[in-house]
Amino acid sequence: MLSVAMNERLTQVGPGTPMGELMRRYWHPIAAVPELTRKTPTKPVRLLGENLTLYKDRSGDYGLIDDRCPHRRMNMEYGIVEEHGLRCPYHGWLFDETGQCQEMPAEAADSTFKDRIKIKAYAVEVLGGLIFAYMGPEPRPLLPRWEWLVDDHAYRQVNFLEIPCNWLQCQENSLDPIHLEWMHLYNFNFGRWKDGEEQEDLPPVNHHKRIGFDVFEHGIIKRRVYEGFSEEGPDWAIGHPILFPNMLSDPNQIRVPIDDTHTLHVDYVVRHLPDDVVAPDPNELKVYYPPLTDEYGKYVLNYVFGQDYMGWATQGPIAERNLEKLGESDKGIIMFRRMLQEQLCIVEDGGDPMNVFRDPATNVCIELPNEAKGGDSGASSGRKMQLPPLNEDRPAWLNPAPWAGQGFRYYLEEVGAVTAPAGDAAS
Repeated sequence: MLSVAMNERLTQVGPGTPMGELMRRYWHPIAAVPELTRKTPTKPVRLLGENLTLYKDRSGDYGLIDDRCPHRRMNMEYGIVEEHGLRCPYHGWLFDETGQCQEMPAEAADSTFKDRIKIKAYAVEVLGGLIFAYMGPEPRPLLPRWEWLVDDHAYRQVNFLEIPCNWLQCQENSLDPIHLEWMHLYNFNFGRWKDGEEQEDLPPVNHHKRIGFDVFEHGIIKRRVYEGFSEEGPDWAIGHPILFPNMLSDPNQIRVPIDDTHTLHVDYVVRHLPDDVVAPDPNELKVYYPPLTDEYGKYVLNYVFGQDYMGWATQGPIAERNLEKLGESDKGIIMFRRMLQEQLCIVEDGGDPMNVFRDPATNVCIELPNEAKGGDSGASSGRKMQLPPLNEDRPAWLNPAPWAGQGFRYYLEEVGAVTAPAGDAAS
């Protein structure tokens, strides 16, 4: 349980708030390269409580500036991209990527008015087909080159979905291994039973025998062992990394705070390909926008992340942690909250929090421990759901959408590959 005041300290992300200041020390994905085209060169962005406009000008450079022209407050989402910069279509004021006004066509040629007009602007970089923004103080840190961002021979896909809740309840999900057996296995079986399958035909649900958590240099490693399996399996011996402050690694989930009550969930799928399979250009990754609810306004629950989204959002816009009752199985969440408080204090004392990189030599390719590297973690731990192989009829209960974990399979079928690993496990 947290006090109301501490809950606010960990959840409020606007300018000047403690968590907002911590989050501004990091690069956040705000778009994918294929989203900005000649036909759609701008995109509205709300990040950490600030309204902005992302654009790609005719030279191919990106900019992220205030969403309002300071002249008459028109929305810059409808701006005109020029060779360099974004022009307000109302009266032609032109702004570059630093926010500096470069032209005021209706003013006198010798006027210096434009030199005194500068709007809010933030740094933008591209990596792995994603566009990242940095909103913090200078000197800015390096954009972290996590191994899955720099894999040069991989299938890539990103699924963007706005969740109507605070970022922290999304992130805390990854510190809660027990939810997998109930939300994603037992509950999955319940959905299949409601659709008419007989209980005796449903797969058994393995229960956790042990869970554990360890702090490491990039965050927390979570470990688990199911009944019938041993600690020699990679799910315990290696574990699964949660990256501070708002990521889970492979499956790669980034919980980007839009504001206090909304989160952009970035499901970034990266699958290394065999040498004989053609790898797409990272900047041509597939982009999807999964639905949160169906035509009846109910959450879409026939795939893993859909169940997670329901679990996060139905806690409310900001979870009332002063009312919760935590048990022994919640020790990962407690550890993470303590880590947040420690890192907040570091920022308040003028230091760099965890995972702020400034040395290029340590940022070439940041490799991470992961149970998936230890062999067939499904066979050795009981964690992964076994899904049907490629080219077989998929059962009715399995969501066939590419954003529901099937995109990689479809790509392999498209290029003529014969087999693929089982679908992504839950977080």
